[in-house]
Amino acid sequence: MDDQSWVGVRARVEALAAAPVQDGPSPAVFGANGHRFRLDPVLSSADLAHLEARIGVELPPEYRTFLLQVGAGGAGPAYGVFPVRRTDGVWQWAGDGADLADWSRLAEPFPAEPLDPAALEALVGQCPQEEDFEDGDGTEDFDAAYEAWDERWEEVMWDPERTVGAIVLCHRGCALRQWLVISGPERGRMWNDDRAADVDLAPLLDEHGRPVTFARWYLDWLDHAERS
Repeated sequence: MDDQSWVGVRARVEALAAAPVQDGPSPAVFGANGHRFRLDPVLSSADLAHLEARIGVELPPEYRTFLLQVGAGGAGPAYGVFPVRRTDGVWQWAGDGADLADWSRLAEPFPAEPLDPAALEALVGQCPQEEDFEDGDGTEDFDAAYEAWDERWEEVMWDPERTVGAIVLCHRGCALRQWLVISGPERGRMWNDDRAADVDLAPLLDEHGRPVTFARWYLDWLDHAERS
């Protein structure tokens, strides 16, 4: 994708925002009642330089040019693109779950390693069942066993080592999110995070099984919004 690919995109989003009030945002565009197709101002080149100096890595090209030409966040897939803003002199992404990203490790390569399905299935299989604790102090014993298992589940699924080199860009509701990888072989690609629903991290793929980049993710959403 070259710098020209974002030409006209901000105007297209603003046209959706300017639709007559009686028409909505269309209920067919999930999350539009929240962001209402409004975009933050773009970043200046100096702003972007300060942001990248803070995180210690250059952002992927598609996202960099989006920040410079379309907006620093706002209208976008699901509940919108998390905005990046400078608050009290400190740059940060704002949004539900944005703090899951480790700012000190954004320059490290994203591992891009979903859990081994067999290992994940085995861990799920170890979850204690209440019917196995029906005798004696069953409820108390079950609660203790489940708490111990849940701690192990959290340690494995939410290990911060698994998301170094990536930032959270979108919230899809019910603590389901999407990440943009900014370092390593997956740089520039989007990943789904459905761990709150006990589903592992996974790359976002199109209908042909190809990885979805930031620009494809955003522009597909915009095309859908305009048709809805």
